Parts: sequence; C-alpha cells; structure tokens
Amino acid sequence: MSPDELVYLGVLAASIPVGFLFRYLSSSVKQVASLFLGLSITIALCHIHTLHSLVTVIGTWIIIKSSWRHAPALSLSWTFLYLLFFRLVTWFNLPQPTPFANAVQLLLTLKMVSLANEVHSFHVEKKRDVSSFAKSPVVGGLSQEPSLYDILSYSYCYVGIMTGPFFRFQTYMDWLKQPNPLALPSWEPCLQRLKMVPVFGVLFVTVNYYFPLSYVRTDEFLDQNIFFRLFYMVAVFFVFRMRFYSAWCGAEAGCISAGLGCYPEKALSKPGGGPTVNYSPDPSTDEKYNFKTIQNIDCYNTDFCVKVRHGMRYWNMTVQWWLHHYIYPNAPFTSYALRAGWTMFISAYWHGLHAGYYLSFLTIPLCIAAESAMESAVRSKLGPTGQNVFDWIHWFLKMRAYDYMCMGFVLLKASDTINYWMSIYFTMHVIAVGCIIVGKVLKGGRRDGKKGEKEQI
Repeated sequence: MSPDELVYLGVLAASIPVGFLFRYLSSSVKQVASLFLGLSITIALCHIHTLHSLVTVIGTWIIIKSSWRHAPALSLSWTFLYLLFFRLVTWFNLPQPTPFANAVQLLLTLKMVSLANEVHSFHVEKKRDVSSFAKSPVVGGLSQEPSLYDILSYSYCYVGIMTGPFFRFQTYMDWLKQPNPLALPSWEPCLQRLKMVPVFGVLFVTVNYYFPLSYVRTDEFLDQNIFFRLFYMVAVFFVFRMRFYSAWCGAEAGCISAGLGCYPEKALSKPGGGPTVNYSPDPSTDEKYNFKTIQNIDCYNTDFCVKVRHGMRYWNMTVQWWLHHYIYPNAPFTSYALRAGWTMFISAYWHGLHAGYYLSFLTIPLCIAAESAMESAVRSKLGPTGQNVFDWIHWFLKMRAYDYMCMGFVLLKASDTINYWMSIYFTMHVIAVGCIIVGKVLKGGRRDGKKGEKEQI
C-alpha cells in the first residue's frame, strides 16, 4: 500500500470510534465538533490547498445569496469551472494540490451543487405555500435557508470528508437534530458493514502484488500471449474493486457509527438522496431503521447483476444518485443514448482531465446500446431456458466490459490505454459494435423511446 493509502486507511479507521462519541453530543456541539474535526483533517492533509475548498464554498454561498433562482445552474458552472482551475493551477505557477486536496474538492463539488438545488427548491416551495395558503407536501425539503456557518459546517463535516459517501445538506441537518441518537442502531449495522473489509483488504494486497498495474506498461507484457493479456485486465479490475469495496464499506461504517443517514425503513430512503416519502416516528411501535441514505456500494450486485447499466447503479451509489438528479435530466439531448453519453462525459470530467477517464466512461453508452440491441433481437425471442443461458453469457460479457473499461480508468494516459486495448485487439469494442449490428440486422435493436427515458443512469 502507498503512503497516501495508509493515511486514508488511518482516517477511516479513526472515524469509526469517533462516530460513536458524537452520538453523546447535543445538536449545537455536534455541529461545532464535526466542523472543527473535519477542518482540522483538511488543513493537516491539504495544507495551503485548503484555500481551494474554502473559495469554492464562499463562491457558492455568494451565488445562493445573490440569485437563488439561478443557483442550480450557476453553482454547477462555478464549481466545475473551479475544478478546471484546480487541476491546472501549475499553469499559473501555483503549487500542485495534494491527492487529499483533490479528494476533498471532488466531494465538495457534489455538495455545493446539491446545496444550491436544495435552496432553490426551498424558495420555490415557500412561494407556492404562500400563494396556495397550504403547506407543500415536498419530501426532504429544507425548513429554512442555511447560513454561511451552516454551509461551512456541512462542507467540512468530518464524516466522509475525503472518501464520501455524498449526502445532501438536509441529511446533514437531520443528523444534527436527531432527538435520541443513542437509541438508533449502532454496533450491529456497523460490524455488519465491516465484516468483509479484512477479506477485501487481504485480496487487494495479495492480487495487487502478483498483478501490478505497472507491468502493463512494459514491453515484456506486450510479448505475452493474448490470453494472458486478456486475463490481466480481469485481475486489475479485481484489485480495483477490492480497493474500493474496502474503502467504501469503511466509509459507510464511519457514517453508521455517528448515526448519519439513519432513517426509518418506512421513509424508503435512496442512496444519496435520503427519504422519498414523508414519515413520522410512531411512538407506539418499535421503528425499524436503515442506513440506505449513505450506502455507497452494493458489493454483491456489483459483481453479479446481469447488465452494464445495472452495474452502474450499485457502484458509487450516492454519486450515481447525484448524476441522475442533477446532470441526466438537464442534458441538452432527448434520446436516452445521448443523455447517457452526456452524463458519462460529465462524470469523467468530475473525476479528472486524464484521457483514460473519457475513453472508459464514453465506452459505457456503446455497451448499453449493444446489450439493449441483443435483448430486443435475441433474448425477447427465447424461452425460459434460453433466456437463462442468455443472461449468464450477458453477465460474463458485462464483467469483461468493466474489466476492459477499468484499464482506461487506472492507466489514465491515452497512449497507455490505447496501447493496452490495441494489444487485445479492442476486443470489447468489437463485440459491442458486433452486437449492435446483429440487433439491427435482426430488426430488434430499436428500443422503445419511453422505456429508454425511464432507465436510470
């Protein structure tokens, strides 16, 4: 493990016992303490680069105060343009930000855009209430516009400050105002989330040792046979998954120990978004609670769901919610394929400027189009047994597609990514294009437009 990874591990490990202590604090003390701790971590690891996040927060606050009507669009433009500056600071003879500063900036960008949308919804609903003389039934809306102090405390809350998961401002406020945090589930769900982390960690270290990514960039690797080169991407993606499974399960455990994102099951919470229906605790019954709001990974379904599009839903789930609510609906296109492509482009930009991100993310719409074409052309015409066989083949190809795209995500450079894909003859691109052609030939590739619009990114 690299020194940076050890620091991340240390922060995650420390956040879990600290979270249990936060359950004993009052609302006001909890807000001050979470801000102080989060800001201390940021300054300690990011040093002078903490100013980048502070400028982003202040800029968003100014936007919200000056023009709440246009805050969603302006905040998205502001934070994404600042991300560009943040990544090109060396062009202005400024020091290169640390990886920790980059992690803070990424999560903060999501928070600020979400906050601007929440404030906009608050004012819209407030005007509607005044005009209709009735209380709006909006779910999970703000009760008042946040102050600068509220925004700073949300931005620098220690929970998930560098690792996520993303959570909305309203989720943060609900956490502060929990009436009886000590009565909420704690040890059991926390241990449940941590039980596989040692396994993931051992697998990550072991497989990474035998299949280092650096070997892919060597001439010796290119001299290996095609089957070895194909297998190598399977091992690399396995290492990639184990690394993030460990980190995200640990990050979720930190949220659980603090009680962040804990809602009754009847609230029907969604990862990232929180409750989807209005609810009120019933004092006459024992409420059942869950932490769906801060769930960022579904390890089983990531590995064993059948479709490429479904695999995305179970990976980095809170960010997927953010993309689906703030990017996909506002895409400058009407067709599902183009909207998906636009959303993947924005996701790639959020991750960074490395060409490998774009090569990987923009391959996803091609894979989705391929699987849709084959479902219409082949699967829909098969019986139960045939569909079962089709699904197993589909699952195998889905995993290979993610193996293939992962190489661009980890190699980063366009030359390294293209060289690897060329060494395996662009296998997955060829298969995807072939599936689309077969679908067209069999006149089964045309998807129903309305169904496509309902598909979730």
